[in-house]
Amino acid sequence: MSPIRTIKNQYRGINAHLHSYWQAEHKWNRFHNVHVSDLLKLLRIELLPMGYTASIEDSLQIRRIGDDIKYPKGDIVVSDLEFRRRSHIPLNPRTTSLVIEDLLVNELDVEHPYSAVVIRENVSNLSEPIAWIELLSPTNKGDTKDARTYYAKRWALLETGIVFVELDYLHETSPTFDNLPDYTRGDLNAQPYNIMILDSRLDLRQGPVDLEEFGVDISPRPMTIPLNGNDEIVFDFGAAYQKTFEDTRYGFEPELDYANLPVNFDRYSRTDQERIVARMIAILKADQACLDLEANAPFPVETLSLEDGLAQLQQLTGS
Repeated sequence: MSPIRTIKNQYRGINAHLHSYWQAEHKWNRFHNVHVSDLLKLLRIELLPMGYTASIEDSLQIRRIGDDIKYPKGDIVVSDLEFRRRSHIPLNPRTTSLVIEDLLVNELDVEHPYSAVVIRENVSNLSEPIAWIELLSPTNKGDTKDARTYYAKRWALLETGIVFVELDYLHETSPTFDNLPDYTRGDLNAQPYNIMILDSRLDLRQGPVDLEEFGVDISPRPMTIPLNGNDEIVFDFGAAYQKTFEDTRYGFEPELDYANLPVNFDRYSRTDQERIVARMIAILKADQACLDLEANAPFPVETLSLEDGLAQLQQLTGS
C-alpha cells in the first residue's frame, strides 16, 4: 500500500515513528536545533511582557566541535530584564515530594573535576541566567565521555543556584539520573520520555524537582518554570513540540510511514507497543474511510492487546 504521511502529527505526543528513525540512523541533529529555536520563539512571546527575555546559547552538551568546558552555556537561557526591581522579593519554592538530592546520589558522593571551571557566578551581572533549558541528544546520555562531561557541567550549574530544565525525548538511552526508572532496562513504571525542572535556587540538596514522565501517544502536561521572586511561567512543551513537527513538515519525511511499524519497534515497552499499534490502526482506518487526516487527527484509538492489534494491523495493510 502507499505510504501514509501527513503534516499533522498523528500522535498525541512525541511521534514514535520519527523519533525511532532519528535515533536508529543517528539523525537527531535534524530535530534538535529546530526544536530549540521554536522553544525560544514561544518562550519569548510569553516572557517579554513579564520583563524577561530568552536567548539561544551554546549547549552544555558536547557536539564534537571541541572539548572546551570552561564557559558552558545552555540551549536556552532565560534572563531577568528587571533584576533590581524583583531582587528583594523572597523566592516562592513549589511544594513537591521530590527534591534534587533524591536524584543526585552518585553526583553528591563523587568528585566533579570540572565544577570549578565550568561555571563563573556573578550575581551583580544582570545578564546572569536564572533558568536553563537543555534538550538532550543521544551522545550526551549514558556512560560516555560526552555524557560525563555534560553531567559535570549540569552539576556545576546547579551549584550556582539556578532553575534547570531538561527535556529527554530519547527512549533508547538511559536517563541522565541513576535514580530514575530506566526504560531501556524495562524498569517498573519507566516511561520513554520525561521533562524535569530542578530548582536549586534556595537549596541544592533540597531544591524541588518537578518531574513529568510520559509514554507514547501521551501529551505532557503544561509545566511551571520558576523565575525571580514570585514570578513564574506556565509553559506547554507539548504544544511547542507539535509546532515544530507541523511547521517543519516532519510528517513528510520519507522515512515516516504510518502504514509500517517504526524501526526498532521491539525497543518500546509492551504498553507502548500496544499504543503504537492502536494509533496505527486508527490512522489506517481513517485513511481507508477517506477521512481528513489533517483536520481530524489524532483519532480515537481502540484498547487492544498487542497480539490482537498486530493481527488487525496485518489485515489492514494486507501484509
